[in-house]
Amino acid sequence: MDDDAVTAFVPGHVTGFFSSHPDDDPSKAGSRGAGVTLTDGVTVRATPAARARTTLDGTEIVVEPVDRVLDALSISVHVEATTDLPLGAGFGTSGALALGTAFAANQLFDRRLSANELVTIAHAAEVRSGTGLGDVVAQARGGVPIRLDPGGPAHNRLDAIPASTRIEYLTFGDLSTESVLSGDTDRLTDAGLESLSILAEEPTLSTFMYASRRFAREADLLTDRVRGAIEDVSAAGGEASMAMLGETVFALGTGLSEAGYDPSVCRTHAAGATVLEGAAPPPSASGPPRANNAGDL
Repeated sequence: MDDDAVTAFVPGHVTGFFSSHPDDDPSKAGSRGAGVTLTDGVTVRATPAARARTTLDGTEIVVEPVDRVLDALSISVHVEATTDLPLGAGFGTSGALALGTAFAANQLFDRRLSANELVTIAHAAEVRSGTGLGDVVAQARGGVPIRLDPGGPAHNRLDAIPASTRIEYLTFGDLSTESVLSGDTDRLTDAGLESLSILAEEPTLSTFMYASRRFAREADLLTDRVRGAIEDVSAAGGEASMAMLGETVFALGTGLSEAGYDPSVCRTHAAGATVLEGAAPPPSASGPPRANNAGDL
């Protein structure tokens, strides 16, 4: 193991439905809703670097939430990320990159921040970048989280469906999260709040899938290919819905396989984001520096 590197893993996250709740304070802004975290996720390796840069599967990219996290921590690192998840297709990859960077860099530089502090920094970075509203807090928890309130850890309440399951998914293309979130979200939010109410009355996987399909329909987000795949799964006796926000279908169990598709397969992730390996350096005599306030991102 490289003593000058720390590796973290963050599960992917598929949102079934959500409502948008803006606020001038990015730690209070966010979404309410529900989704599933996945054993397919993003692995982030952080090493000290003179120039901060991010590579994903070997290709250098610009990820604004990652840059904001590094600014908040006042550090410069090389972020090397790998993932099997499709990009821009509703799997929370930008949130995973931000959260994984926060967790890995915190340990690498011995910042001594708590998990809630790191989640707040990553969540605020996503909100300010316009790339997500609720993935980070869900990815930090794991399982099948229900976001009862918007915002970071200091402001939200989280619950969960106490279940695990095989998940299949199939991606036809991407959708722009930024364009959806920057537009008129009133219809979307009304549909999301109604779906959350439905799930709260009966927090089961089957109800989650029903509420997700209802949301996709009422929010007018279904594409023809996604609609067709969901109908095929239903005809085969399975449960499927659309990932928010992407042209992606996800199904419980063997739903897509039974319908004749060739999906990617994983499971719900039992735990949230975690540091996998890497030790922090000895603390300095003056003590470690702290991160900036998330509101300054």
